[in-house]
Amino acid sequence: MSKSYRPLSPHLQVYRLSLTMAMSIIHRITGVGLYLGTALIAWWLIAAAMGPGQLDFVNMVLGHWLGQLVLLGFTWALFHHMLGGIRHFIWDTGMGLEPEARVALTWFTLIGGLVLTGLTWLFFVWM
Repeated sequence: MSKSYRPLSPHLQVYRLSLTMAMSIIHRITGVGLYLGTALIAWWLIAAAMGPGQLDFVNMVLGHWLGQLVLLGFTWALFHHMLGGIRHFIWDTGMGLEPEARVALTWFTLIGGLVLTGLTWLFFVWM
């Protein structure tokens, strides 16, 4: 049997983690988080349809500080994933592929998601 001298595929140990790589991973994680958050919305809607007792229980759970933290994370995941999708749409048009533009769009996604989450909670939850 002869030894093969084919090149090996690069592994994660070869790559240095960049901001765009991290945001790609986070984009996928927020996609999963959106499924879980949608289940919470469905739970709330089902409880509302079942009557005031069930709705009061769901509101109690979601009104607890831990429930509020989960809802805050869901809100951030929603905005972050949306802005990441817009970033990918821009890349699909062939624009923003230069290194400086990629990093700028990545920072826009990261900061924009946080700002939109903060504004949403400021105006619709805390006021």
